[in-house]
Amino acid sequence: MATFEVTGGYRLSGEIHPQGAKNEALQVLCAVLLTSDEILIENIPEIRDVTKLIELLSDLGVEVKRLEIGKYTFCAKNVDIEYLKTEKFAQQATTLRGSIMIVGPLLGRFGKGYIPKPGGDKIGRRKLDTHFIGFEKLGAKFNYDSSTNFFTVEGKNLKGSYMLLDEASVTGTANIIMAAVLAKGTTTIFNAACEPYLQQLCIMLNNMGAKISGVGSNLLNIEGVTSLKGTKHKVLPDMIEIGSFIGMAAMTKSEITIKNVSYNNLGLIPDAFKRLGIKLEKRNDDIFIPAQEHYEIDTFIDGSILTIADAIWPGLTPDLLSVFLVVATQAKGSVLIHQKMFESRLFFVDKLIEMGAQIILCDPHRATVIGMDRRFPLHGTTMSSPDIRAGVALLIAAMSAKGKSIIHNIEQIDRGYQNIDERLNMMGAQIKRLN
Repeated sequence: MATFEVTGGYRLSGEIHPQGAKNEALQVLCAVLLTSDEILIENIPEIRDVTKLIELLSDLGVEVKRLEIGKYTFCAKNVDIEYLKTEKFAQQATTLRGSIMIVGPLLGRFGKGYIPKPGGDKIGRRKLDTHFIGFEKLGAKFNYDSSTNFFTVEGKNLKGSYMLLDEASVTGTANIIMAAVLAKGTTTIFNAACEPYLQQLCIMLNNMGAKISGVGSNLLNIEGVTSLKGTKHKVLPDMIEIGSFIGMAAMTKSEITIKNVSYNNLGLIPDAFKRLGIKLEKRNDDIFIPAQEHYEIDTFIDGSILTIADAIWPGLTPDLLSVFLVVATQAKGSVLIHQKMFESRLFFVDKLIEMGAQIILCDPHRATVIGMDRRFPLHGTTMSSPDIRAGVALLIAAMSAKGKSIIHNIEQIDRGYQNIDERLNMMGAQIKRLN
């Protein structure tokens, strides 16, 4: 188990380039299974979750070539469906939640897909019903073996269908789309997720010959085609990493520039940070954050305490609420952080309280942060990263704290942030990786 030793109190300076988007990469990598032609994908983040998925695809029979950092070609001409029944596949898939999205393309192209109950962050219940109900509406037969924790879907002649999703699940929508593009007839998906990363998947599939309309809305129409071809695709910059860097700059009183952020795909993220009092400026497609000694949390128009809550796109992504929470600890004013989607994602706040933060955990979904306007800086401590996003929030806290902090289980951070210690150290941070 690897560990970070972080010496706090150092300011960052300079420019940083965000990595490719993890959540998009997991989707478009699974989409290579839909064709026997070669697909070129650029700006792939070489983080643990993504490299594990690439390894899984390779073991499944996909020919993978790494041309340079973040640039790969994939050719799924010789997919071995029988590999899905091996013990090695079961071990791979259970450690990677993104593996669930291989089921849709396998079902669409080969008529069958198997997956064990996926792993991933321990942030609460993450049900898969949306995925499999969607497959059933396309005509597939579903089975779950509780003794082995294996899900299976089979259906050789999928047919387009109208469906109203019970939730706007991003991975569920992606999975259903990838199965539906090769189904006969027209599929209509209402209450579809419409995040930029899902839009990117649809753009890639359309470039492969799919016929998807309504991209960017919650109503998708998919006219099935008989086959798809190869294409080239470039992954968007990661909005979660961009938000993490904004919060990091504010907490460490740093002046930095985040380069090539695809600003129009950031949604409410910049405005939400501005409501915490953080100054940021759009310069072409970059974000410039000036050094700030103090920042003050906004209130609602009637003067009541601000609430920052997650919501389906174009609402605020839940993946950044941990960062908003830690940034608020050093602001002036109070804010209620409402994490609606996952009931275990706020449990890391006990570590922030131990570091001196003034936080009331109201219930599993809500925490009230009383910002102390830097009058009582956080102090170093020893902690463990419970998930990717809480892990980077704890890293931000440690970078702003007095003294040294130890963060264990940083494999969680590595799952979502590429060489984060090296990149931040180049800007002035003091982070040591210990094995």
